[in-house]
Amino acid sequence: MSDMMPKEVMSPLPARPTVAIIATVFKDSHVLLVRRANPPDAGRWGFPGGKIDFGESIETAAVRELLEEAGIHATAQQVFTAVDAFDCDEYRVLHHHYVLVAVLCSWKSGEPVAGDDALEARWFDLNTLEDSDLALSLDVAKVVHQGATIVA
Repeated sequence: MSDMMPKEVMSPLPARPTVAIIATVFKDSHVLLVRRANPPDAGRWGFPGGKIDFGESIETAAVRELLEEAGIHATAQQVFTAVDAFDCDEYRVLHHHYVLVAVLCSWKSGEPVAGDDALEARWFDLNTLEDSDLALSLDVAKVVHQGATIVA
């Protein structure tokens, strides 16, 4: 037996940010949020979303991710903002950079059911969202406010 241990293989950092979508849905003065199961921001509340598949439009990706993560059927209306999400470890070493494109979607049917990459999914009252003790992902409150202004 050899005392030598195999070298740990480290994958190189991506050369560029990954583009992904976040789907924002409002219904009866409520916003749909999911509690994320995976990094970045595992355990925090944010929007359903994920990476855009090669050849998939932004709008199609938003509708697909809504159904996969929250069981909601919707129609994509418009892109309205973009935010950065940095996946860092406890030493603040950057492992991945995502550019999240926010898509405003209109609810058609379905009630929130956690699926795919979500631990929980539910509607939150817009009037109490910022007053709650929810562990929100960075920029969620800002994006909710921007989207709610468009819907109003």
